[in-house]
Amino acid sequence: MTSDERRRIIESFGRAPVLLTTALRQLPKRMWLYKPAPERWSIHEIILHLADSEASAYICCRRLIAEPGRDLADFDAARWAGTLGYFHQSTREALEIIRRLRSMTYQLVAAVPVPIWSRIAAIAADPITLEAWVQHQERHIPHHIEQMQENHRIWLLMNPQRRSAVRSAALGIPSPDSGPALSPQVC
Repeated sequence: MTSDERRRIIESFGRAPVLLTTALRQLPKRMWLYKPAPERWSIHEIILHLADSEASAYICCRRLIAEPGRDLADFDAARWAGTLGYFHQSTREALEIIRRLRSMTYQLVAAVPVPIWSRIAAIAADPITLEAWVQHQERHIPHHIEQMQENHRIWLLMNPQRRSAVRSAALGIPSPDSGPALSPQVC
């Protein structure tokens, strides 16, 4: 990886909490608990998962740098989501955890000398370098933002927005009670 590529990935990694906050502002809070299917996570659950993941990543990154060659602890995200009572936890506090821990990890990886990027540790016995780990983490929050946006798209299909009759008339949109729209006759 070139120094420019590394810098781009580090900056993208550091911006992820801002991307998350921006994306969440576009998603109505009233649908944050919506699950498109029983096996899928709600936005609320995704936020809590991201906080758990960020806490794990905070430790993994430090261990990878300070103790190369060691096994990095991984966690079972589905089990954590199912047993840690995400429904009763605060998304506001989870977002703060994500923001603070990502900021600290970003500052650390931005200052790491180039030779450290090739240090190796293992996750579930699979070797990984710091460089590959940061690349993976850089994509984690954007991946879940896409998942949240997909939840929103499905929620909108299941909960169509009603237009007011006055607004619809002003826009020239026929109301559902007025029958089909008539097209002009062609002679």
